[in-house]
Amino acid sequence: MNKNFTIESIIELNFNDSQIRDISYNSFIPEIKKLQTNRSKVLVEKQNNCKLVFKVESCDITAFRASMNEIISFGKVIDNTLQIAEIS
Repeated sequence: MNKNFTIESIIELNFNDSQIRDISYNSFIPEIKKLQTNRSKVLVEKQNNCKLVFKVESCDITAFRASMNEIISFGKVIDNTLQIAEIS
């Protein structure tokens, strides 16, 4: 990773219960491998307070944006799935 500068960010997804958080975490794990590049690193961890915490570190704005878009898209999929489940 280029060390001239880095861009770092933390995204937290808050869930109503730990079961939904765990399902979401397990769903995201296979996706995290494609986010690991020499330009960007993404870590995800479960926290006891029903949160998923994503930590992003990138060496350029393009890689940072791509990583953030993947996390946001993942969050949208979770949200849409939960909305469908509420309707059913």
